[in-house]
Amino acid sequence: MLDKYGIAKRIAKEVKDGYYVNLGIGIPTLVANYIPDDIHVVLQSENGLLGMGPFPSEGEEDADYINAGKQTITTLPGSAFFDSAMSFGMIRSRKVDLTILGAMEVSENGDIANWKIPGKMVKGMGGAMDLVASAQNIIVAMQHVNRQGESKLLPSCALPLTGLRCVKKIVTELGVFDIIPEGGFKIVELHEGVTLEQVRNSTKGKLID
Repeated sequence: MLDKYGIAKRIAKEVKDGYYVNLGIGIPTLVANYIPDDIHVVLQSENGLLGMGPFPSEGEEDADYINAGKQTITTLPGSAFFDSAMSFGMIRSRKVDLTILGAMEVSENGDIANWKIPGKMVKGMGGAMDLVASAQNIIVAMQHVNRQGESKLLPSCALPLTGLRCVKKIVTELGVFDIIPEGGFKIVELHEGVTLEQVRNSTKGKLID
């Protein structure tokens, strides 16, 4: 099974040359460290940055350079800073080719819940609802089960929804799964050491092998 760094590294293989990519908070931010050297992509952070680079080395952090998750980052030559209005103008006008998000739940129809657990304090929904409504392609980076061992790949989401029928692909610690148009999690690949039985036992939604 993969750890969070392995999940990010696998997702980086989905990034294509010339893409503009938004990285969500959590595991998705790690993708910046694994972009292949032979392709050119522009990473967007919704707090107002185009041209985000990998995380800085220890001792080289600059607190003025942060991503949407308030982590210190680096910038690349040609990067640009701007306000949130322009940032969300880019997102809403579908200038972002790929959005990589974390999630609490994903349904077999591609619905996503990733912003609120009822009864727990939340500062706000952030930009997730704009991103899932506007991105041309959405990949979710997530753990296959929650802390109680319950599946997060479900027939339908129980938590408040962020978006409907928008997720195209999911990468978890167990494998890579496409959400097909007629509904269901189609196995694209299983990670090394993972068995089909493990995936079946960890997936409550319709699984297609």
